[in-house]
Amino acid sequence: MERKIIFKEIIKGVGIAYLISIILILIYAILLAYTNVAESTMPTCIFVISMFSVFIASSFVAIKIKENGLKNGGLVGLIYIALLYILSSFTEGMFALTGYATATIIFNILLGMVGGIIGVNLSK
Repeated sequence: MERKIIFKEIIKGVGIAYLISIILILIYAILLAYTNVAESTMPTCIFVISMFSVFIASSFVAIKIKENGLKNGGLVGLIYIALLYILSSFTEGMFALTGYATATIIFNILLGMVGGIIGVNLSK
């Protein structure tokens, strides 16, 4: 497959990941507002939502591309989390790599790779 098409599919995958994240975060926000769910669950929930979003999106990308699931899925995870940290650094006013941030980066890339592997195998 041509590189431009692959890059286009990866960017679409990142968009899908953000769309999934936004929907799930809105559902979580509604749960926070109208139930007894504690706000202390927020970091864990956001972590899980980002992982799930990258996993699903990288699977879709790999199904579409049908090759190099490890690389393409990892790129979906990397671009997703890189954009997220760049955007959050603007809102926070600083960029800090904490243990939580490092774990989030690593797990997003790894789950992107796993999703990519699964997606390639599902496409066959």
